[in-house]
Amino acid sequence: MERKRICIVGVGLIGGSLALQLHEKKISSKLIGVESNEFHAQKALELELVDEILSLDEAIKQSDVIILAIPVDSIVTLLPEILNKINNQVVIDLGSTKSLLVESVKEHGKRGRYVAAHPMWGTEYNGPQAAVKGAFEKIAVVLCNTKDSDPDALEWTKNMFGKIGMRLLEMDAEAHDLHAAYVSHISHITSFALANTVLEKEKEEEAIFELASAGFESTVRLAKSNPAMWVPIFKQNKENVLDVLNEHIAQLKKFKSCLEKDNYDYLLELIVHANKIRGILK
Repeated sequence: MERKRICIVGVGLIGGSLALQLHEKKISSKLIGVESNEFHAQKALELELVDEILSLDEAIKQSDVIILAIPVDSIVTLLPEILNKINNQVVIDLGSTKSLLVESVKEHGKRGRYVAAHPMWGTEYNGPQAAVKGAFEKIAVVLCNTKDSDPDALEWTKNMFGKIGMRLLEMDAEAHDLHAAYVSHISHITSFALANTVLEKEKEEEAIFELASAGFESTVRLAKSNPAMWVPIFKQNKENVLDVLNEHIAQLKKFKSCLEKDNYDYLLELIVHANKIRGILK
């Protein structure tokens, strides 16, 4: 695989973790960072995640590949502008929603240079210091609407993700957003809501700290996630998130009703049915 000059726009958790693997697998001949947060820019350089930090325009000129690892509302704004400025570079986004992004450039003359991708990985932390070595190994990456990407752009992108150890999946953007709502987005809303519930009902922070079990910590972990990232995701995927949220609320009402009516036989059935997830997530 020919090494490329790669620009990463947004050198935070996702962009920084990708940078580590691009270095390690010798995919990049040079890594250029574009970062609006001055602290993050300096930290990315200190941690040697990128070779240098440049302005977006200068980075585009010096890069063969441009990777967008920023919140999805910013991607929607920047993506058409970047396509306007490129010659034959490959542009890849790593956003968690896809329908609005692909729709925003559907008629663009350089649409073929763009590959829509979503690595199904993240943590509750953010910033360059949160970058994780080997983060994407054995993790799925979804490539959307691949028929609209130029064959060479798609091939290079697939080779890149493959070389860092990812499992490649392909689906259309609408299907991706629906599935992402069910397996990712609802988990974050539930975690945010649970954290707010505990903060509202348990007024003693020391009690939360001292008594919280491992189960509680794992369930509420996602509530530490970056609001600037998640509000745009919920906004862009509103209809699918509302659909899954309605179903989740209906399920919670079933558990509530069982307790209100002392219907412990049905409560047992609900939990036994939930246990079927063991056979899927081994």
